[in-house]
Amino acid sequence: MKKSALLLLFVLSMGSLCSQTLKTFDLEDIFKKGTFRTQNLPGFAYMKDGKSYIINKGDRLEIYSVADGKQTGTFIDKAQLTAISGDNNLYIEEYFFNDDESKLLIYTQSESIYRHSSKGKTFVFDKKTGTGSVIFDNKLVSNPTFSPDGQKVAFTFENNLYYTDLTTGKTIQVTTDGKWNYIINGMCDWVYEEEFSFTKAFEWSPDSRKIAFLRFDETNVKEFTIEYFKDEVYPEPYSFKYPKVGEDNSTLEIKIFNLDNGKTIAIDQVRDKEIYYPRIKWTNDPGKLCVFKMNRHQNKLDLLLADATSGKTSVLMTEENKYYIEINDYLTFLKDGKRFIWVSEKDGFNRAFLYDMTGKAVNAITQANADLSEIYGVDEKNNILYYQIIAPTPMQREVYKVSLNGKNAVKLSEKTGTNSAQFSPTFEYVTMQYSSVNTPPTWTLYDKNMKVIRLLEDNRKAVDKIVQYKFGKTEFFNFTTSEGVNLNAYMIKPTDFDPNRKYPVFMFLYGGPGSQQVLDQWGRAQTWWFRMIAERGYIVACVDNRGTGGRGEEFRKMTYMKLGHYETIDQIEAAKYLGSLPYVDKSRIGIFGWSYGGYMSSLCLLKGNDVFKAALAVAPVTNWKWYDSIYTERYMRTEKENPDGYKDNSPVYFADRLKGNYFLAHGMADDNVHFQNSAEMNRALIKAGKSFDFHMYPNSNHGIYSEGATMHLYNEMTKFILEKL
Repeated sequence: MKKSALLLLFVLSMGSLCSQTLKTFDLEDIFKKGTFRTQNLPGFAYMKDGKSYIINKGDRLEIYSVADGKQTGTFIDKAQLTAISGDNNLYIEEYFFNDDESKLLIYTQSESIYRHSSKGKTFVFDKKTGTGSVIFDNKLVSNPTFSPDGQKVAFTFENNLYYTDLTTGKTIQVTTDGKWNYIINGMCDWVYEEEFSFTKAFEWSPDSRKIAFLRFDETNVKEFTIEYFKDEVYPEPYSFKYPKVGEDNSTLEIKIFNLDNGKTIAIDQVRDKEIYYPRIKWTNDPGKLCVFKMNRHQNKLDLLLADATSGKTSVLMTEENKYYIEINDYLTFLKDGKRFIWVSEKDGFNRAFLYDMTGKAVNAITQANADLSEIYGVDEKNNILYYQIIAPTPMQREVYKVSLNGKNAVKLSEKTGTNSAQFSPTFEYVTMQYSSVNTPPTWTLYDKNMKVIRLLEDNRKAVDKIVQYKFGKTEFFNFTTSEGVNLNAYMIKPTDFDPNRKYPVFMFLYGGPGSQQVLDQWGRAQTWWFRMIAERGYIVACVDNRGTGGRGEEFRKMTYMKLGHYETIDQIEAAKYLGSLPYVDKSRIGIFGWSYGGYMSSLCLLKGNDVFKAALAVAPVTNWKWYDSIYTERYMRTEKENPDGYKDNSPVYFADRLKGNYFLAHGMADDNVHFQNSAEMNRALIKAGKSFDFHMYPNSNHGIYSEGATMHLYNEMTKFILEKL
């Protein structure tokens, strides 16, 4: 492992000395051949005993010993899978065990709905009997979930909630009023899925006797229509409910279905389209449901405790913020029934806190002055929390453990870069993943004393291939703006970099609230595109502006009500800083971004028209009034409440300032950032008499990858960069 990593670092550092022996690469290597693709641990999951793990082989699940890595058995083989499904070529996409791992739920042949949601076929396999069953007559269902006792599977189908009793084979329909574009039971509407990042809007009670679920009434939400082009006489329209800024949201109810009597109750909260319920979670008491209730401004959050029989609610705790509160999934009710863990940034950084069941804070658990980025688990037997924090700099991640009283924090990761972990259920073993900006990911298995057991994956094959190619090393740097703000950045130089030459600069950014691009971790395919551009004679640079994450609440939230303002200032200053370097041609600086990054690259070119020669914007927001209610109002409130914030920082209002070269691209079937944004930008630019490059991609969503779109887009962007910079 060390030899491979050191070899890569050596080649990256010394590439300029031996570049004549190295290969060059192109877009096909990156996006078609997968030449630089690294391996992960597909399907790896610890079993409940903590001594075994599962590997998903696609047509079977194999069991291995944690201690020596040897296969000890097969949980389900291909013959059993075929016998259940009747399909000899079935592929296991996802799988879930019941609590005692006697049954297995298999999800397959899925079809995507939106970014996170899908529907697929579901099968249940009983290990004890070696037999299985098909859920709901092989119809495509969403979010199939075992009850805690493993005797039932709940799911949603066509906007209604169901469950199948595995002992009788009978399926019970819990709701009947579900209707497309009107009522949704047990599954999220579009905006909840996108902005609160969940799709399964139901939860089993701990005793398996009740199901709590969200009911969305979309009746008054306005529809948005996308057209698909399929070689038919007329395009195929697709209309769905999408609440834009200031418009009506869905009205929600929290309901609880009782399996014993077949009755459904609603909790006692008034139905109000100005209220969000971004999470529900059962406490360890099957009679108490915890409900997250948030106002539309998203700066006040109540944790309610709802009685599962009467529906009456009481406030467990309330949190308020002068900016906004972002939802996470770290709420953990401890098994003693007396305490819970809550993650909050009330002290200026994201931290874990211990509370009692009266809603009183007992103590902080994780470090001050460092943002908590992940919780891996709680060892309640030993009162220990395992987690990841952003340290020692905003670019890196470290893994820690700490006592629940906040004392005796111990760093478990050893290397500087990005460290993450997966712990066994008993916390006897941990799989640690590590990578850095110039080192591909490795996975290593440790015991509870952090003694190495063995290396699981070192990506040596990938390293051996990568080092045959010519590409520059990524270097971190920082600089201070004229306003005294220190910003983190990285730079990629060509392998044959000559400090006596003048190079054009190609900048990349995202820049949105809480995001980070300047990270000490191995990149994905787009990173190789940046390296390819560098090898064509450019310096590639990326800067994390104000509003990005990893540096505490004040740095992240200072863009509140002014999205685009400070970020644009910082990126323009970054371009000026780069232009001051002796090896940079300041007359040839370009900038590229996608989504929020496309919004930013557009603003930078228009407001910084004396600094940037070119900009590429893919799927950009061009006016915040065209984006969805939850995201935009969280950071900007409504246009009526904040007219200057919208007017002063929407690219569509600055089209007349265009001087440089502008590349605009958008998927016409983008359900997220609607094509409307680029159509309106076109309109404004044409009205202003400006020339620009425009590419639209029929049937492509926000990711622009259908029907050969990815290669076409990156080929066009590459040509634009080479010609315009």
